[in-house]
Amino acid sequence: MTTEAAPASGVVVEQDERAGIAALVVELEGRPMSRFRTLPEPAAVAERRAERIGDDELINRARLLTAGVLLREGRSEEGGRAAHQVLAWAEREGSPYLLARTHRELAIFYRQVGDSATALTHAVQCVGHLTDDVAPVVRARHLLSLATALDETGSAEEAERRFREALRVATAVGDHELALYILNNMAYTASETGDEPAARALIEHMRDVQASSGAPFSANELDTIARVEMMSGRYDAVEATLRAVLEAGQTAVLGNEGDAFAMCLLTLAEARRAAGRHDATQEALDAALRMCDERGLHAVRAQVREEQALLYADTGRYREAFVEHRAFHAESTALHSAQREARARALQAVFEATEARRSSDHFREMAHRDALTGLYNRRFVNERLPDLIGDATVRRTPLALAIVDLDHFKRVNDTLSHSTGDTVLVQVAQMLTEAATGPAIAARMGGEEFLLIMPGADLAEAARRCEALRLRIRAHSWAAVTGSLPVTTSIGVTAATEGRSTPSALLSQADRNLYAAKRSGRDRVVADIR
Repeated sequence: MTTEAAPASGVVVEQDERAGIAALVVELEGRPMSRFRTLPEPAAVAERRAERIGDDELINRARLLTAGVLLREGRSEEGGRAAHQVLAWAEREGSPYLLARTHRELAIFYRQVGDSATALTHAVQCVGHLTDDVAPVVRARHLLSLATALDETGSAEEAERRFREALRVATAVGDHELALYILNNMAYTASETGDEPAARALIEHMRDVQASSGAPFSANELDTIARVEMMSGRYDAVEATLRAVLEAGQTAVLGNEGDAFAMCLLTLAEARRAAGRHDATQEALDAALRMCDERGLHAVRAQVREEQALLYADTGRYREAFVEHRAFHAESTALHSAQREARARALQAVFEATEARRSSDHFREMAHRDALTGLYNRRFVNERLPDLIGDATVRRTPLALAIVDLDHFKRVNDTLSHSTGDTVLVQVAQMLTEAATGPAIAARMGGEEFLLIMPGADLAEAARRCEALRLRIRAHSWAAVTGSLPVTTSIGVTAATEGRSTPSALLSQADRNLYAAKRSGRDRVVADIR
């Protein structure tokens, strides 16, 4: 009796410990973005505790928190390497939540190193891997990352749609800080494109949210508001907006980014110069330059020198303007060179970490994975299907196979965009992964065509599973992704009794059944007639 009670007690203790670590990690993952500097110490504690009980999922979630902090501190090389290591584990173990969160951090990494296209690829996947039960605040943050990536790659309308969706989620859960962050991004984008009416409407929305929350605007948000005021020459309003930064500095105004206060001073200098207040302009520039020198803000410092050259020119001091402009050009050139070298070092570090694992089982497996969806690819099917048929023959068990094809998928790519199509493919792949229970295998054969291999399932069981999958895909909430365009599937199912078949015969029969489903009107399952 005693020998049985002790292990049971030990199990309970370990379960309690696991629950405690999980609760800590969830709390850290949900902290407001402005509090990212509070994460490193408790994340390290969570990682050590998870290592003691051997919970790899919690270990990697804690490590990803640390990687996110490194990226937000501008330590791209370390953060990018750590995020790629977590991604390798999440792909190997098939963890949808970690895949989604890691792809978001990698979208940030590739944005920092200037690779917008790869950043967009990761941003698409960070949304695509989200499951229906994910916390709303997590969904909103991921949508924000996708919106930012779309905006930076020129897809303004799609970015707007994701921004709006993220804003609806943040508003619904009462996350005022996140709502302001989203609105600030949208307002800044509108000001950059010269759309003053849209920018002003967004600023008014920001004021409403701020009034509801009672929290003061951050320096970043004040700077955006000031720049919108400057669009119509309301220079007194710029002065009034930035007064909190000028008079109280950092004790009264939160800065989410290290250069926020210096950028406020630079905006103020631009407004004062445009208003002809030259002495006051010089005062703001001197303050901005001191801050840049104190904090090592080289990018902002170059902008300050450019504004100084313009001030000299406005006041007729052309020789000094010329000298200052040359200094600005030299600093900008050196800065761009340093940025290129930093990006190269960060990418090299990631590349070296990847190459060091090329010979591992994981990387051998990745050769069998589809890059977009994470499902197995055609190469894997060609290599594995003969073995599965052989096993079924030896064991005298059935084996079923289904080809799943998205209906009218070309409409999504042509009407919306290929990035939207990618989002659909990733979400459908997630549903296939969840349908491939037990020994079943889900694969992407190419384009919008997928494959389900179901060892041990007879024709009736396979048809039942595929019908459930078809209904789930049709009933999924696609409006946020495809608008009014529906997403449905046609599925062809076949099965081999006791494994008596060949790969080519099974695939050909499933393909014939698929086309029968297409000819019959699509959005249906067609199985062998027996």
